[in-house]
Amino acid sequence: MNDFVDNGISGGSIPSPSLGGPQSDVAREICRGVVRLLAAHGLAAISEVPLPNGRRADVIGIAPDGGIWIVEIKSCLEDFRADHKWPEYRDYSDRLFFAVLPAFPLDVLPGETGLIVADRYGGEILRAAPDHRLAAPRRKAMTLRIARAAASRLSVLLDPTLPAAIGRGVFDT
Repeated sequence: MNDFVDNGISGGSIPSPSLGGPQSDVAREICRGVVRLLAAHGLAAISEVPLPNGRRADVIGIAPDGGIWIVEIKSCLEDFRADHKWPEYRDYSDRLFFAVLPAFPLDVLPGETGLIVADRYGGEILRAAPDHRLAAPRRKAMTLRIARAAASRLSVLLDPTLPAAIGRGVFDT
């Protein structure tokens, strides 16, 4: 995909919007494997979803029964040690997982979350996440948030100039 597209208004170019996804190559490969794993378990997944508390979930999967899983990707031990915000994701998911590369030191990860080991080809759930069912109003709000994020990204694929044409970011709420 080109980095710039014709904005259709003034004949100038605007940067193409991001479709979401991790910034580092390692995190992107883990993300790809996690999305494949969730799909194999029947979940539809989307990456980099803003949460109501201002955080951003690395991957959110929604199950056929409406269950919501959040997967926090850790690309290396330093990434895990520097990040203490992961408990804030629990309020927005039924199940919370960490996903890491196979070589990651698994013993440092908290036992109260699920554990996924993944690479670019797929992944495996090594430890199931405890089920903390969301209340109905929170579930509805999160389902709408996931749907709107996914629909916005698909709209940008159809028209990359959409954010500029409407005068705001595609993920503004």
